[in-house]
Amino acid sequence: MTLRDCRFLADENLHSGVVSHFRSQGIDIISVREQDWSGTTDRELLHRAYADDRVILTHDSDFGLLAIRQGEPVYGILYLRPGHIKPEQTIATLQTLFDQSLSVTPPFLVVAQKNGENLTIRMKSLLKQDREGDGSTAGSS
Repeated sequence: MTLRDCRFLADENLHSGVVSHFRSQGIDIISVREQDWSGTTDRELLHRAYADDRVILTHDSDFGLLAIRQGEPVYGILYLRPGHIKPEQTIATLQTLFDQSLSVTPPFLVVAQKNGENLTIRMKSLLKQDREGDGSTAGSS
């Protein structure tokens, strides 16, 4: 499956305009705010997303730490860096990721970092047997 095929749970740190934009593009995305889950712990959000086969979409590195270091079950995490940027920049970053048709297999972690016009993408499988290896690839556009 590609990232575009995934179902998403947008963390409360994602602007509502990002959620609305991608929903209008046919992406299955719900938000923590819309579900009235604001203030819910990251661990609980991971559990809710996992139970519903949803990828956490976030600007928060804590989700990756919970999955990798503490072994929390996860369907997928899409971590966008840097955080606290204008919604238009987040939309452009996500659009670039979706346009690349990246193939993902749950459980996974994708880190996308925008630096000027460059986008660096790191992908990691979170299967138990892959935790010791890095399982990553990098690319830019």
